[in-house]
Amino acid sequence: MTPLSSYMILSAIVFVTGVVGVLIRRNIIMILLSIELMLNATNINFVAFSYYLDNVAGQVFVFFALTVAAAEVAVGLAIIIALYRGKATIAAEELNLMKW
Repeated sequence: MTPLSSYMILSAIVFVTGVVGVLIRRNIIMILLSIELMLNATNINFVAFSYYLDNVAGQVFVFFALTVAAAEVAVGLAIIIALYRGKATIAAEELNLMKW
C-alpha cells in the first residue's frame, strides 16, 4: 500500500508546478492550464485523504469539483476566443481591458 506521504508529495509537486506556471507564463491559455494543475493537486489530496480515512465525502467533492472545473474551462476558453477576436493576441500583458 502506498503511504499517504507519497500522495502529499505528488500533490505538492503538481501544485508548485501550477503556481510557477501562473507566475511566469504570459499566455492566457497556459495560465488557465496552470490553474487547472493547482485544482488537480487539491483533488489528489481530497482523494488520498478520503481513501485513508475510509470516507467517500472527499471523492464526492472531487466529482463535483471536476464538473465545475470543466464548466470553468469552457467559459474561460470562450472568453479567450472573444478576446482574441477583439485584440488578435492572447498575451496577458497586452490585454489591459480592465484598466482605467
